[in-house]
Amino acid sequence: MLNGAIRATQQLTDVQLQQEVPWRPWSVRDCIVHIISFPELAWLSHKQGSMTPDDMAASNVRIKDVATVETISQYGQRVMADIDAFLKSGNDPSFDRVVPAHYGGEVTVVELLNIILSHSTHHLKQMYWHMEEGLGIVPLNPVTEAQTEGIVTPEALI
Repeated sequence: MLNGAIRATQQLTDVQLQQEVPWRPWSVRDCIVHIISFPELAWLSHKQGSMTPDDMAASNVRIKDVATVETISQYGQRVMADIDAFLKSGNDPSFDRVVPAHYGGEVTVVELLNIILSHSTHHLKQMYWHMEEGLGIVPLNPVTEAQTEGIVTPEALI
């Protein structure tokens, strides 16, 4: 899913990143960075102890300069590597740590990662739709339905 967001980003221009999406007061950049930053926040919850609105606001400030095709791609690669290393670490106490989360309530870090996978997958589907309908860009090598099998997302795209 993160690879899909990175590939989508790399099809865009820095100017297109500043255009608004039609479903909320966000730019294309805001949506794509959100797709990447929420999995990062879920992963970081094993260290921070939460994924609350305050954590989300602090993240938005921290990544405010992640705003070009290049910086978003680099950020996405780093987040993907961090999550991959975490999941391969075998660190069961961190996996099982219960954290308060805006999404899900009191959940383990692994449960939170799964919840956010669904959340970000939904936004990625929205971005694919906007690329095609709003920007006239056919996503190259998009994440497929087969690759998202088992990931629950809302039926309604918008």
